[in-house]
Amino acid sequence: MAPSDAPKLDATDLRILDLLQRNARTSNAEIARELDMAPSAILERIRKLETRGVIAGYEARLSPKAVGLGLAAFVFVRAEETGTGTETGKLLAQIPEVQEVHQVAGEDCYLLRLRARDTDDLARLLNERLKSIRTIRGTRTTIVLGTLKETARLALGESVGEPAPAAARSAGKRAR
Repeated sequence: MAPSDAPKLDATDLRILDLLQRNARTSNAEIARELDMAPSAILERIRKLETRGVIAGYEARLSPKAVGLGLAAFVFVRAEETGTGTETGKLLAQIPEVQEVHQVAGEDCYLLRLRARDTDDLARLLNERLKSIRTIRGTRTTIVLGTLKETARLALGESVGEPAPAAARSAGKRAR
């Protein structure tokens, strides 16, 4: 979706989205109290945001270490593509350990983010799963030693000099 095709969101939509990004289990009643609106109005807005594709879904964030997938890696993939140029990417996206597949510009064709149990598991994934895809011509792997920030949250309404919805909300409360 091009930026000009993006659905129009008002300040209330952005505040609802900000609250849901912080905690998707926040009830309509809690959001309604926070925004001083009726719960039914919040429910209607959330349903519209879902229908318009602004809210793409809800999922639990798991601790990778807690489920035995403590090793994170980024893999650059060079591929020989034909036709639409995304056949390899579609195959890569089917590998369960691969969390993200990005088509990129430059020397490489794809950038993957994946999780594995350990380096042996990563080696098996690279040598068996990735190398079995005929169109892959090469890979470069970077293993993550530590993560300083990892989030799926989007900075809504932030630009130079414009506070994020939460900051604007707290600033407004202080001014009252």
